[in-house]
Amino acid sequence: MQPNYGFNIVVMDERLVAFKRLLDIMDAVREGCPWDSTQTIHSLRHLTIEETYELSQAILNDDLNEVKKELGDLMLHLVFYAKIGQEQGAFDIADVLNGICEKMIVRHPHIFGNEKVENAEQVEQNWEKIKLEREHNRSVLGGVPEGLPSLLKAYRMTQKTAGVGFRWPETSQAWQKVEEEKDELFEELQKPDNTAKIESEYGDLLFALAAYGNYIGVNPDDALEKTNKKFRERFGHVEQRAREQGKGVQHLNLEEMISYWKDAKNLCP
Repeated sequence: MQPNYGFNIVVMDERLVAFKRLLDIMDAVREGCPWDSTQTIHSLRHLTIEETYELSQAILNDDLNEVKKELGDLMLHLVFYAKIGQEQGAFDIADVLNGICEKMIVRHPHIFGNEKVENAEQVEQNWEKIKLEREHNRSVLGGVPEGLPSLLKAYRMTQKTAGVGFRWPETSQAWQKVEEEKDELFEELQKPDNTAKIESEYGDLLFALAAYGNYIGVNPDDALEKTNKKFRERFGHVEQRAREQGKGVQHLNLEEMISYWKDAKNLCP
């Protein structure tokens, strides 16, 4: 007898009906639409990246209705790739879904096996060990895409290596590393004609800060994007105050800009 993992059969039926509807629509547009019928995995790639960023922005905005819409757009792309794979005899949607199902079962022995874990950190450590054991030649960092944005890549690299025990035992030690890199950067800034070394130390400091996010539960990419949004809103207030005076922001002096910026911090905390 197959174990019951608590799925509601009525809900599952509704999900399957909706998913089947999407598959049927994909079949129809792939056959009959002049645009859809000519797409390849390469032509879709940049569009998928755009959809992923739009989903990311909806998540950062805590807009669940928009998240729902963007998930639909992204789901369409996934089905599209599977359709193309089926046409080429490489794989179909069933292969894709069964593949991820098997991976989830293997990576969750504490759910589908006899493994015992006490917290999420142990789960992550088990994931890394399982991947290394199943793929003996795999590098710990092999699962970190080269194309990730640099700050996120640094965070994921240190997250991966932490999963196999390469991490400071104490959070305070991770912060000491940040302080150390900051001091090294400051030291290089005092030397003339030292651009390459300054860049190197600046990169080390950014990397240490990204790594520190693992210790305090903060994704640096998310944190920076929220700060970008906050900066945009606050500087927009400065520009609005300039317009109210009939000026362009470039005609404000620094003291005026700082004064309006302080106002903006109260309006856009």
